[in-house]
Amino acid sequence: MAETMADDSVLTSTTGRTSLADSSIFDCKVTETSKEKLCIGPTSFVEEEMPQIETRVILVQEAGKQEELIKALKEIKAPFVKMESLEEFESLDSPEFENVFIVTDFQDPVFNELYKTDCRIIGPPVVLNCAQKREPLPFSCRPLYCTSMMNLVLCFTGFRKKEELVRLVTLVHHMGGVIRKDFNSKVTHLVANCTQGEKFRVAVSLGTPVMKPEWIYKAWERRNEVNFCASVDDFRNEFKVLPFQDCILSFLGFSDEEKTNMEEMTEMQGGNYLPVGDERCTHLIVEENTVKELPFEPSKKLYVVKQEWFWGSIQMDARAGETMYLYEKTNSPELKKSVSLLSLNTPNSNRKRRRLKETLAQLSRETDLSPFPPQTPKSCTKSSKNSTPVPIKQSARWQVAKELYQTESNYVNILATIIQLFQVPLEEEGQRGGPILAPEEIKTIFGSIPDIFDVHNKIKDDLEDLIVNWDESKSIGDIFLKYSKDLVKTYPPFVNFFEMSKETIIKCEKQKPRFHAFLKINQAKPECGRQSLVELLIRPVQRLPSVALLLNDLKKHTAEENPDKSTLEKAIGSLKEVMTHINEDKRKTEAQKQIFDVVYEVDGCPANLLSSHRSLIQRVETISLGEHPCDRGEQVTLFLFNDCLEIARKRHKVIGTFRSPPGHTRPPASLKHIHLMPLSQIKKVLDIRETEDCHNAFALLVRPPTEQANVLLSFQMTSEELPKENWLKMLCRHVANTICKADAENLIYTADPESFEVNTKDMDSTLSRASRAIKKTSKKVTRAFSFSKTPKRALRRALMASQSSGEGRSPPSNDKHVMNRLSSTSSLAGIPSPSLVSLPSFFERRSHTLSRSTTHLI
Repeated sequence: MAETMADDSVLTSTTGRTSLADSSIFDCKVTETSKEKLCIGPTSFVEEEMPQIETRVILVQEAGKQEELIKALKEIKAPFVKMESLEEFESLDSPEFENVFIVTDFQDPVFNELYKTDCRIIGPPVVLNCAQKREPLPFSCRPLYCTSMMNLVLCFTGFRKKEELVRLVTLVHHMGGVIRKDFNSKVTHLVANCTQGEKFRVAVSLGTPVMKPEWIYKAWERRNEVNFCASVDDFRNEFKVLPFQDCILSFLGFSDEEKTNMEEMTEMQGGNYLPVGDERCTHLIVEENTVKELPFEPSKKLYVVKQEWFWGSIQMDARAGETMYLYEKTNSPELKKSVSLLSLNTPNSNRKRRRLKETLAQLSRETDLSPFPPQTPKSCTKSSKNSTPVPIKQSARWQVAKELYQTESNYVNILATIIQLFQVPLEEEGQRGGPILAPEEIKTIFGSIPDIFDVHNKIKDDLEDLIVNWDESKSIGDIFLKYSKDLVKTYPPFVNFFEMSKETIIKCEKQKPRFHAFLKINQAKPECGRQSLVELLIRPVQRLPSVALLLNDLKKHTAEENPDKSTLEKAIGSLKEVMTHINEDKRKTEAQKQIFDVVYEVDGCPANLLSSHRSLIQRVETISLGEHPCDRGEQVTLFLFNDCLEIARKRHKVIGTFRSPPGHTRPPASLKHIHLMPLSQIKKVLDIRETEDCHNAFALLVRPPTEQANVLLSFQMTSEELPKENWLKMLCRHVANTICKADAENLIYTADPESFEVNTKDMDSTLSRASRAIKKTSKKVTRAFSFSKTPKRALRRALMASQSSGEGRSPPSNDKHVMNRLSSTSSLAGIPSPSLVSLPSFFERRSHTLSRSTTHLI
């Protein structure tokens, strides 16, 4: 009934004129008329008999006041005149001109009067668009306000109210669109007021976008935007008919978690849900694997469908046809027979016992643990009669070889399932509703799976030939040696990035409902054996170690005189090399990923931190105890790399105005970069002794490469997982490696906290934090007016007094003598130390210059 109204109604305009809803015939006449007019030109044979007719633009009322419109007409060299009222029309009418009227409001009475007299009427956006494209004004016997629906062919279905349909058709014509009464392949969009009917089903099957009526109304609201097009994806997708529009769903047989998830998806896809049994429900979604019988007799209006209908509708972004997914009770004769046999009360009969035994054997075969039973080799079935029969009892070597072939066949079937059931459909062009995933996401998920499949398919074929034509002298090791290079090429790219593949699947499943539905549909198929895509993709990670174990077992059951004994040893060695190569590449890949994580976490981190030879060794959480590298009490994170030390402090306030682009969930940087220090600049590592006022503290004595001034950086470790002793040894070892020193222990210097004025007292108290905040504020004020710093003489005296114990020298008689004696010598001053970056200038401004007598520590 609804569709009949949309198809056969006669449209009556406000002016009393009539036009069919199907304007296809009229559009053809318009095209023919335009072609005839185009043919009239200088080359026409009737040129001398017919007078020349020139196109003239008439700007009606408000249109004549728009300077932009007048400028556009001049650009396309179209003659124009202005008309303030209809009374002027008779004086402007002339057979020498083909008048085109520009009207700014198609609801104005002037528009209706001009429309009654069959005048050509266009809107200002048409002129502006032609001027922009340097094209002449288009010919249209209908009023044409804009071109936002130009080249679109629309069809309507499901409209009951004639007035609404007339309004929509009129607006489409005003925007340059074409209407078709019957749906065919030329229709670009179906405007639907319901999700039923033949037109809707055909549109869904052809992948034609199904739109709400609001699409036309919203496009008309933007009619004055010159470059606007109603068919662009961003605008069109806002008004697509959602899969569950006009549907009220209920769910039966699902777990609470699954039911909650499906109810949320229902609302996201335009539907509603009610409890099972509610008479208002239009669909009952049944979990066919758990529900054996419905709890009530469904009405004729209620669709009882499998869950595949639900996920299929979401995947193709349109309501799927229910007839293909109707729920039916599973009444398998075989199952009934098995159950009846298993429930026998009198197993005394031999016949019944035998039948019971056969049934149990059959059930055990059907419920094989492996969801991928190995396929019987074709050559086996062909040659079973002609070839030599296989002995009843085979050797242990043959049994292991058979197991190797069966597992290889299962593995190849799994890879084939991944490719055919998941990768190929996702890569397929022309998907209903558009691509489910972007090409880069598909590449990240599946990686080199096709290449791995090709290699193992060849291995399986070779093993199959060997099993069929079995001989104890046949070499299995040669098969794996033959493909060892291919394994090296194909496995590392996949195994190394498996975690990234897994993360991509999880992220896309959360962010893209169609991908979630795609996984639900395919993972429920028997080919998957009730395993998720992630569980299937982990098989390549596990395959090579299991092959190595089988080859080891095969070697044990191979006689010493068998040539395959040594070949198997080589094959096992080659697999270990592949796994070593994979593990090494994976380690490097993970190390690079860790560096990237540091760059993302630290705001302002230098780009030169990224290097192929660099790896992250340790991360340590600390608190600054001095004025360097930042104010006392600041939380500082140290990132130890094999050749440098990244120092970053916790950001005081994370600015959230710069958000990540859509689809990216990376949090904002939580740390602020302070300094990237080469390990060669660390001259001494000070282990501060434990006292009542000092716990878990250490310090670094640093010298810039171009200066003789020393900087003391003191910290308190807050990480409980890593002992301070282990951390300091680790740091000294990498410092020693950087400066090519073997004696890493000599870099550690044990010191009293009083000697360096280091303490951790009241670091966590509220009063201390408030005091530090006030001190920091006052520093910002006074720093602008301070031009000099007084060095800490106490630190200089402490360093001078601790000279004799480390170097075995006698205490100096006076400071002047020591300074003169040590000013020209330094144990490491002459060693060139390459640096990544120089110490920042604020180090020089804020540092307290240490006496050159402290060089005995360096």
